[in-house]
Amino acid sequence: MASRSPKFHGRVEGAATHCAVPGCTEPGEFRAPLTAPTFDGPGAWQWLCLEHVRQHNARYNYFAGMSTEEIEAAQSPIAGWERGVRAFATGGADPAPPWTDFSDPLEAIRGRFGRGRGPTQAQSRFSGAEKAALGVLGLGDDADLPAVRKAYSVLVRRYHPDRNGGDRTHEAKLRNVIDAWQTLKTASAFA
Repeated sequence: MASRSPKFHGRVEGAATHCAVPGCTEPGEFRAPLTAPTFDGPGAWQWLCLEHVRQHNARYNYFAGMSTEEIEAAQSPIAGWERGVRAFATGGADPAPPWTDFSDPLEAIRGRFGRGRGPTQAQSRFSGAEKAALGVLGLGDDADLPAVRKAYSVLVRRYHPDRNGGDRTHEAKLRNVIDAWQTLKTASAFA
């Protein structure tokens, strides 16, 4: 049974009884091509000893039979990369929207595969009553609970009669601020 020897790359011990070179009595342990591979198969091989396979490899010329232009093309650092590439199919779908239309990559993916096309409007996390309460406190949709608490505290101090020398003219505004706080402190957006 033939086995590979770790000493020489390509050596197959016990592959052939003799080298294919006439008159050589050394064992044929290295496979060398007789003919170049073709479309129909790998070509013909011969078994050579170490000395004769070295001679065979020294005589081998990859560029034999090529013109100067063919040699330069084969040695080019971009050889094989010049052919055109087929564009990816869209599968019948509309092309994806440009990434520059989005600030968040996940929104871009949603815009491509979601229900709508293009940049989508972010859904507000507040209901209509909660949005109105935020407006009373002078805050926007991006407010968090500490910002709501701070705005509530500032407005209560501003409109409370004890802070205004007993003046009750701002009592309606104070009631609106307190109602806004009552609405927002239990909002599901802050849960």
